[in-house]
Amino acid sequence: MPRPILATTHVQALAHNLRVVTHRMATEMSGVPPRTWAVIKANAYGHGLDAAVRGFAAADGLALLDIQEAVRCRELGWQKPILLLEGFFKPADLDVMARHRVGTVVHSQAQLAMLAAWPGPGRVDAHVMLNSGMHRLGFQPGEYRRAFDDALALQRAGKLGMVGKMTHFARADDDLAVTRTQLDCFHRIVQGLPGPVSVCNSAAVMDAGLVAAVDADDQWVRPGICLYGASPYVGRDAESLGLRPAMTLSAELISTHVLPAGEAIGYGHAYRTDHDMRVGIVSCGYADGYPRHAITGTPVTVAGVRTRLVGRVSMDMLSVDLDPVPRAVIGDPVVLWGAGGPSVDEVAWASSTIANELLAGLTHRVTRAIQ
Repeated sequence: MPRPILATTHVQALAHNLRVVTHRMATEMSGVPPRTWAVIKANAYGHGLDAAVRGFAAADGLALLDIQEAVRCRELGWQKPILLLEGFFKPADLDVMARHRVGTVVHSQAQLAMLAAWPGPGRVDAHVMLNSGMHRLGFQPGEYRRAFDDALALQRAGKLGMVGKMTHFARADDDLAVTRTQLDCFHRIVQGLPGPVSVCNSAAVMDAGLVAAVDADDQWVRPGICLYGASPYVGRDAESLGLRPAMTLSAELISTHVLPAGEAIGYGHAYRTDHDMRVGIVSCGYADGYPRHAITGTPVTVAGVRTRLVGRVSMDMLSVDLDPVPRAVIGDPVVLWGAGGPSVDEVAWASSTIANELLAGLTHRVTRAIQ
């Protein structure tokens, strides 16, 4: 029998969350609502490409990083646009992209040079990236229009198809003033340039006012973490946004025992009992992707009852307080996050991290299922 730990992806929850995003934009905006890139990088944030292609069937396109994952989406039957968010890395990538109709972000002179030297055949759609303040990828404001002109020349030469404009927000989740400054920079630099626009990530998409503030007749948004049922905002839960958890991480109790008052639990003796306490051992640890730095008190559900983590998470196991679950026995189900348990956001907040890291960080030894 396999070790009792399972990550279940809920396809209907993926589809529901996409509907929430598109409905939010449709009801808050006048005119034609934006088109949607469903971001499925990092193996769909750990949920699996197969499930993502099914769950996001209503999206207008898929956005990811890995060209092999893009080809896999085509093999799974995806016919609509695909976008590589980091662009391409080697000239040979362009042949694969043209063959499989995969578009690219262009963010450097090196990429423009590879495109200029590429013999073809075929065209590749492109979004030229502006660095408006994120300071990762993209052309600086003073060099952007020249880079965009170079992209248009490549379009006339038959190497690029559609040419659009793009930037990325650094603080859409917590500082609208900074985000507005970035958006103002973007509008100023791209004014008058042709092609579609894509600027809004999850936090910006869930703030319909930001989406409406984008000056573009043809806009694409790029929701990511919200599509998986996690909140893009620290301290604001996904349920309040109408989102459903798309992954349930579950395990089982593999041992139970009663510890007298004053006994310490686990590595480092990070927790000591202050009364006679029943403790359960769960078949999940940091080698499965559960955060080692989750603190005592991190929520967990045992046999349908909410309780808490106690002590330090070890490589293969963690300890939970069974006092609230007096009838719990070996083999009882444990939900670490997802349907029937705490949200992944709650676990992330208790671990001083974000849901993205937890969802994408589950390891290969966790059994997977699609529901």
